[in-house]
Amino acid sequence: MISQLCSAGTLGIEAFLIEVETHVDNQMFTFNIVGLPDNAVKESRERIMAAIKNSGLSMPNKKYTVNLAPADVRKEGSAFDLPIALGILSATDQIPSDALDKTLVLGELALDGTLRPARGVLPITIMAKCSELTQILLPQANADEAALVEGVKVIAVESLGQAVRFLSGKEEIKPFDVDRLALFKANSGTILNLTDVKGQENVKRAFEVAAAGGHNLIMVGPPGAGKTMIAKRLPSILPPMTFDEALETTKIHSVAGTLPENTPLLTDRQFRSPHHTISDAALVGGGMGIARPGEISLAHHGVLFLDELPEFARNVLEVLRQPLEDNKITISRTKLSLTFPCNFMLVASMNPCPCGNFGNPNASCNCSPVQIQRYMSKVSGPLLDRIDIHIEVAAVKYQELSSERRGETSESVRERVVKAREVQAERFTGREDVFKNADMGSKDIRKYCKLESDGQDLLKMAMSRLGLSARAYDKILKVARTIADLAGQESIQPEHLSEAIQYRSLDRQFWNA
Repeated sequence: MISQLCSAGTLGIEAFLIEVETHVDNQMFTFNIVGLPDNAVKESRERIMAAIKNSGLSMPNKKYTVNLAPADVRKEGSAFDLPIALGILSATDQIPSDALDKTLVLGELALDGTLRPARGVLPITIMAKCSELTQILLPQANADEAALVEGVKVIAVESLGQAVRFLSGKEEIKPFDVDRLALFKANSGTILNLTDVKGQENVKRAFEVAAAGGHNLIMVGPPGAGKTMIAKRLPSILPPMTFDEALETTKIHSVAGTLPENTPLLTDRQFRSPHHTISDAALVGGGMGIARPGEISLAHHGVLFLDELPEFARNVLEVLRQPLEDNKITISRTKLSLTFPCNFMLVASMNPCPCGNFGNPNASCNCSPVQIQRYMSKVSGPLLDRIDIHIEVAAVKYQELSSERRGETSESVRERVVKAREVQAERFTGREDVFKNADMGSKDIRKYCKLESDGQDLLKMAMSRLGLSARAYDKILKVARTIADLAGQESIQPEHLSEAIQYRSLDRQFWNA
């Protein structure tokens, strides 16, 4: 006897359909799973047999062959437990053969037959809808996530026994539903606010410009100046996520297994801050077997903060070059290539020297010029070229720390950022590759960043004095365009250009001496 039903797996952040075929033969008991399963799938045999028996069901002494098609794609994970178990029960006539028509099944089984949540449920449900499947049968813990997709009935069960009773018509389960709008509006926000930061008005201004145009930023300053404190507050001034952005971010975290418990939809922009000992595969994605999203993808539509940038391994930093340009990362293996989105804002911080006191009027620096140059050269020029804004962070004075005066709130800064983003959205209407100023290509820069003669003279002088590269030239124009948008100006004025040039401090010969 043969049974067939549908399940799914994930490649990258997209899902693909898997057909679970079960053949039962009247021979000596064996239980084989074929179709290129990984170790987790092979080990499911023991879980499935225990779950069937502990659920009060039977598994006759026969030969069981389970095929996961297509057979040329590697299957990994434990989400095939439930579909394989139901395939066996269907093939042995313990549930009706037509009960699983147009149904996608996934879920991990415990030994007692209860169900544990699976990864990648959101992209799998989206794929099920596109494949014209009408319902999805899955663990109760994944119901909220699956119900985000309209047009597919979500049947949530807590155990194998409950699934069998539902498929046999002995128990009615209403399709699970959620208020998608309420989930999206239930933005938890952040308790961190820019008003907590004392002083550092120039740094706050740089962060406002970065948020308004989606520009990458690096801070250089002594320890204790507040670099990390300000960086953590960047998400509080970024524009709220759209529903499409929230769905795409949630898909990535669902596949990676990092979706917080009881949070079916990520509505806040993510802030990722990996330690400097991270490997290149953990940062950009990869790993053993099928590649997983890295930190740059987990920061999609959010912020990636690299604290103490020179402490990161050189090869780790260099792999950031291409993702910063393309907003995606392609990971190639012998038999396949996977592409993950990674449209993030990079915020980095570093000390001006190994001891951190170079240029600090309140402390002496014992580093030699050679040590300082060696320290600064740990961050390559090509990587710095890809960072739009360089800002020096000075030590906070006592008068500012002890002052009762509170700075501007994140909410008021966000209002200006949102207005500037609205101007950019109107400017790039109809474009699918450009949404903000930081995304502009050379053709867009020529069109939207035109300079008057005085602006051209100012930029020419800056290029020659600072020895800027062609990429730095483009970055200055992009940042100047954002500053003009914040000011509500149609054209880029010399004062906008002057401020943008000031944000290239690491290009000055002073730092390269």
